[in-house]
Amino acid sequence: MHSTRMKNLVAALTMAALTACGNQAIQHCQAGESLQFHDLLYFGTERGEQRPVTDAEWAAFVQEVLTVHFPDGLTVLSGTGQWTSGTGDIVRERSHVLSLVHTGNTESEASITTLINTYKTRFDQESVLRVRSAACVAFR
Repeated sequence: MHSTRMKNLVAALTMAALTACGNQAIQHCQAGESLQFHDLLYFGTERGEQRPVTDAEWAAFVQEVLTVHFPDGLTVLSGTGQWTSGTGDIVRERSHVLSLVHTGNTESEASITTLINTYKTRFDQESVLRVRSAACVAFR
């Protein structure tokens, strides 16, 4: 297949995939940019009756899990969040926000699923919030 036709086909399939996952479609990226995905993962630290996830436990998770799955780079931010529990109580807690840019391929999706499941199991968490969006990316 002609390379221009192949690029057009890939672009069309990418746009269809973005629309299918509910993202606002990006019409095109600028020269030198690539279409990738940006995920924000919110990791709460409260554990019910147990003590919260400590800084040392979080650092070990970053080294043993996050870095292993995304060795090319990631950003972690510290924050404070709140949510409403099933009983209607407002829960306020320290949190860690992982900012991750990736291609959205099968391997990166599997790694994100592993990150989430490992955190939930290791630290007795109900859930990890994932916010996913398409992004035009370039190192300049």
